[in-house]
Amino acid sequence: MQITVDTGALDKLFTVLGVFDENLITIARELRLLTRVEETAIVLEGEEEAARIGAEVIKSLIATVEAGEAIDKTRLLYCIELAREGHARDIEGIMHDVVAVSSRGKPVKCKTVGQKHYVEAVRRNTVTFGVGPAGTGKTYLAVCLAVAAYKGKEVEKIILTRPAVEAGEKLGFLPGDLQTKVDPYLRPLYDALQEMFGLETYQRLMEKGAIEVAPLAYMRGRTLTDAFVILDEAQNATREQMKMFLTRLGEGSKMVVTGDLTQTDLPDGKKSGLRHAVKILEGVEDIAICRLTEKDVVRHPLVTRIVRAYEHEENKRKKGEKQ
Repeated sequence: MQITVDTGALDKLFTVLGVFDENLITIARELRLLTRVEETAIVLEGEEEAARIGAEVIKSLIATVEAGEAIDKTRLLYCIELAREGHARDIEGIMHDVVAVSSRGKPVKCKTVGQKHYVEAVRRNTVTFGVGPAGTGKTYLAVCLAVAAYKGKEVEKIILTRPAVEAGEKLGFLPGDLQTKVDPYLRPLYDALQEMFGLETYQRLMEKGAIEVAPLAYMRGRTLTDAFVILDEAQNATREQMKMFLTRLGEGSKMVVTGDLTQTDLPDGKKSGLRHAVKILEGVEDIAICRLTEKDVVRHPLVTRIVRAYEHEENKRKKGEKQ
């Protein structure tokens, strides 16, 4: 079967093709198609299903270019996977939703369907759990949404917290003040905030208390009102800590809890509060549980393969324990 997809313009064609036609070569290899270019059109030849999928991928790439987005290998492979599942057009909906705008005026957008569902869940619900492997954008998107809520005057404060498991929540022996002690654990959150606010604005907001960063243990006894609160690396919170954190919720606040259940660093005998919370809070009104997968990994393509390898090993281990 032969299908022709016209890009409509040479500059658009060249962007879709990629450097040295690498995008087209990848599509041809992945779908076992013969390809060629005729003026501004791309011609695909092969099995009917493969040609149809290839055409959907090309159309998605054209939409990506028209939206001003770059086409990298990760995005291309994701487009192919979506097309195989019959959801190629979903990529277009993803690119039109701006989550936030960075300090340099760059729009932050979702890159996968899973990320879009996660962002929509945070917007709709008071408490959202974002569970998934490294590289899925759980923390970064949560920070972007927090910044957007603050700039939109939906909240008065952004609170970031994380279990300091490596220090057993006992930070007293470390030199310096509280900020210095928790810096190593919260650096990814700082980096995302600085990118979104700009360094000067970020420092000013820190000084006036509009941005607060503290280890999870320091949340005890507080009521968090009119705040966007993010608990990161929540797989390292115990059941008691998780209950303590969730019950800090006050009027006008929103909570996002992120974590990766495959990377728990709790001492032996301690059960993950994230795993427990996701289990018992499923279906509770105004609480969303979003499960991101290796399909939502937006880092180097190798990260996806690493995640899959670890998941495969974990599944083998669980089967061995049952036997």
